[in-house]
Amino acid sequence: MRTIKAAVCRSFGSPLQIEDIQLRAPGTGEIEVTLDAVAICHSDISFAEGAWGGSLPAVYGHEAAGRVSALGDGVQGLAEGDSVVVTLIRSCSTCPSCASGKPTLCETPYDGDQGPIKTADGGKLHQAMACGAFAEAVVVDQKQVVKIPAEIPKASASLISCGVITGVGAVVNAAALRAGQDVVVIGAGGVGLNAIQGARIAGARRIVAVDMSEEKLEVAKSFGATDGVLATDAKPWRAAKRALGRGADAVIVTVGAIPAYDTAPQYLAYGGRVVMVGMPHSGATSTYEPVMLAAVGQGMVGSKMGDVVIQRDIPWMVDLYTQGRLELDALISGRWSLAEINEAIADTKTGAARRNVIVFDR
Repeated sequence: MRTIKAAVCRSFGSPLQIEDIQLRAPGTGEIEVTLDAVAICHSDISFAEGAWGGSLPAVYGHEAAGRVSALGDGVQGLAEGDSVVVTLIRSCSTCPSCASGKPTLCETPYDGDQGPIKTADGGKLHQAMACGAFAEAVVVDQKQVVKIPAEIPKASASLISCGVITGVGAVVNAAALRAGQDVVVIGAGGVGLNAIQGARIAGARRIVAVDMSEEKLEVAKSFGATDGVLATDAKPWRAAKRALGRGADAVIVTVGAIPAYDTAPQYLAYGGRVVMVGMPHSGATSTYEPVMLAAVGQGMVGSKMGDVVIQRDIPWMVDLYTQGRLELDALISGRWSLAEINEAIADTKTGAARRNVIVFDR
């Protein structure tokens, strides 16, 4: 067993505690990754606040990059020292969802209570989201990682693991946007900015960002939005439709706010669809007038992790980054140490941050 430091959640809604924990060696088909960076996603914060329940004590974190430091039996295509991004997408390859090309919806459960980590005294410690990456190292299934060029900065690369694939994938995979179509992106945070980038890369004619902050709308334009609309307007969809000259072919909801979901269909053109990405707390509900959707052929669809196949989509996105066509570096709002994780979380909760990243000093 290897002793590492990790940020442990022992009580929902309480600050995370930096503790020594035990990490076992990788088993068959698993690898150990010593992390260089892990970003803070709003999903981590929601879990730590108890929004979706779960087992405690737990280690959260799922948006990471580092270097392979040990291999279990049967691992293929990876070697010690390889640079990789680590995702929470743990696909079994055999369930109906995986077999039909939808690994983000893998139906084979993973019991994080029986994962590779233990408390310092050998007690139960939950590996949240099959990652537990708010730690110096992780042991994960080999299918959860994708090899990347060593020269890509790990802080930037870590963002690909969730925020980038979720935003870009929501546009190119879930919405299946075609060149010349129009998009509205509700929420100009980390995932929203990547949805905007995805729409730009896909060849959208116009991209309207909707947010409650004028400052964030200006940032959205630097990532490719053609127009910005304040969500605080009485009927912001009217301003969006004026900018587009019509309704949107796709509305990407990247925030877990119920008002955003309630109003999302108002932005749609005939035949358009709402892509639901942001995750409200369990029990929260939204209301629609279904006759309107049915009458003009509109629809709504959920998108988990951008519907990506990581071995296909992450190399494509990495290549776009190396070409200068996908921005990663500017998505980073701040760099923090593991000891500063609670301050980084507090900064993220203000809504001003794009992505805060925990960087490990090697």
